[in-house]
Amino acid sequence: MFENDLIKISEVLVRPEIAKIEFSCNIEKCKGACCTLESDYGAPLLENELKEITDILERAKKHISEKSREIIEEYGFFEKKEGEYLTRSIGNKDCVFVYFENKVAKCSIEKVYFEEGTSFRKPISCHLFPIRISNFRGDILRYEKFEECNPALEKGKENKVKLLDFCKDALIRLYGKQWFSELKEKNG
Repeated sequence: MFENDLIKISEVLVRPEIAKIEFSCNIEKCKGACCTLESDYGAPLLENELKEITDILERAKKHISEKSREIIEEYGFFEKKEGEYLTRSIGNKDCVFVYFENKVAKCSIEKVYFEEGTSFRKPISCHLFPIRISNFRGDILRYEKFEECNPALEKGKENKVKLLDFCKDALIRLYGKQWFSELKEKNG
């Protein structure tokens, strides 16, 4: 990865594939796989998100499984590994905040946001998915390919939706409208 290949907006570097790849979630086909990816790590959390989640935790817990509630009660909803905060998961797979609706994995934090009008939608790492943030003296945005998202690549191509536009709300939430406008302008 060379800096010349990257798009620079303010102090954020963006891998060019984010503006080129066509991507639009196809939840009917993937069944919310992003909430149930097998991994030793849960969803990355920013330190300031811990308080946001704590503030709505009791409301979110109403929608999750008994097993998830037990894990949260006994161990908390997050853990710290290698200096990173992460959501806990069940069996290194389902996020503790997942609930299922018609066999589709969904986020209980986001459910509370939409149904009760809370100010916190969900962790930014989840909102940006499949864009991931690496940090090397500043943010570097990259696309992380997952086989489970192949239907999203097909749907993105079919509907001519770029990953950049699919993640517009999350990118604006993180960096602001002006930043997003500059990125769009550089990628016309």
